[in-house]
Amino acid sequence: MPKGRGKFINHKGKHRSFTNPDELEEQRKREEKERQWRAERGEVSSSEEEEDDEKKGSDESDSEEESSSEEEDEGKAKGVEGLIQVENPNRVQNKAKKLSTLNTELSASTSTKPELSRREREELEKQRAAANYQRLHAKGKTEEARADLARLAIIKAQREEAAKKRAEDAKMKEVEAQKKKQATQKALGKKV
Repeated sequence: MPKGRGKFINHKGKHRSFTNPDELEEQRKREEKERQWRAERGEVSSSEEEEDDEKKGSDESDSEEESSSEEEDEGKAKGVEGLIQVENPNRVQNKAKKLSTLNTELSASTSTKPELSRREREELEKQRAAANYQRLHAKGKTEEARADLARLAIIKAQREEAAKKRAEDAKMKEVEAQKKKQATQKALGKKV
């Protein structure tokens, strides 16, 4: 029974084996001979040829070229996105646009009127109608404005009548106050 606690074995310190580079080279040569032999007999499928070309190309290319080509193809791959191939027909991939094309699109869109949604158009129409109504209301051409003006005329007349009445009442009180004063002075026997 191995040393340690429980059923798990600790593999630290265990002998590690590394593949000999000479063996790797021999294995590569054997695979190359098999490919050539198959190619001579015509047994190589198109998918195997493509894989072979990719292997040869990747051996010859630098790591810098691989990283730059991956960045161009994928853009920003998050997590395992770069490893998974998605075959969704509804998926829309954002393509990188050049600055010159963006400038031409921007200038074309600013020269024409912007397309508005139905809700935006309705909102603009409401605002225009409200402004038009306010303008007509200020001129007194709407039914509501006419009714308001008539009500104001009635209120003005009522206020004028109330002001006249107050003025008359004030005069009457003043006259009565003078009469009362004269009556008290006459009662006291003073000459007025």
